[in-house]
Amino acid sequence: MLDFLFENIDFLINLILAFITMSLGLNLSKADFKHIFNNPRGLTVGLAAQMILLPLCSFGLMLISDFSPSVQVGFIIISLCPGGVTSNLVSYLLRGNVALSISLTVVNGILCMFTVPILANVALDYFFNQTSAISMPVGNTILHIALVTVLPAAFGMFIRGRFPRIADTLRPILKYLLPTLLLTIFFIKIFAPIEKGGIELRESEILSMGLYALILNFSGMLVGFLTSSAFRISLQDKVTIMVEVGLHNTALALLVAGNILKNPEMQKPAMVYAMFTFFSTLLFAWIIKVVAEKYFGDHGAKS
Repeated sequence: MLDFLFENIDFLINLILAFITMSLGLNLSKADFKHIFNNPRGLTVGLAAQMILLPLCSFGLMLISDFSPSVQVGFIIISLCPGGVTSNLVSYLLRGNVALSISLTVVNGILCMFTVPILANVALDYFFNQTSAISMPVGNTILHIALVTVLPAAFGMFIRGRFPRIADTLRPILKYLLPTLLLTIFFIKIFAPIEKGGIELRESEILSMGLYALILNFSGMLVGFLTSSAFRISLQDKVTIMVEVGLHNTALALLVAGNILKNPEMQKPAMVYAMFTFFSTLLFAWIIKVVAEKYFGDHGAKS
């Protein structure tokens, strides 16, 4: 059984991610996305915070660290990746704007095919004094976004529109089942043998990188919250932007560091980041939402 899981770990992760997005689609309608693109302020602010401000925070954080150049570049690669299905899930659990969350994931996922090669080379040049021929697999990346995000969400919306009773039955079950399965799969990935596609991590590496992963996570959430506050965006959208900026797509970071740059050491920050930041994002964002609702009277109306 374990051999089967090890040999098919990446496929299983993507399958569960697709099911999570489908479950989120059970809560959405076309009107939700129409509102986002008719009022693009939240989308614009979120993209700016994700693609400009967070990489700057990550670069500054690595300047004061004593990690090897490979690990430093690995952390910066995390900050260059968009949010993923896990950030969409956290937004849903916190009753954020799921349509905005998915829109940020899709738009940034497409833009990152151009931004990641450029900015990753800047990091390589600075920390290694070298550059590398980085080219994102455009067709595969678009296909991955479609299969894991766009199509499952559309299918969930279809079920909600045509079979509302089935949607009502599935929602409470999938809400708890799929995150549990996803975390189980990620832990198998973390502790799998290297020959089975795992990444060997020592306890000292988990602890040292874990601290910086949490700092990067919290920095991203603060940047997202403060930036959206400056533009007077509603609390519901603030929470969504905060989660999207704070919680990133570690699967893409692993692809860039491992498959493209072929540096296992660069993959370690992404795996440690995945171990800690789902729960820290959920907790920190929930605390800020509760405090904002209590003391500022914003109960999450959309922009």
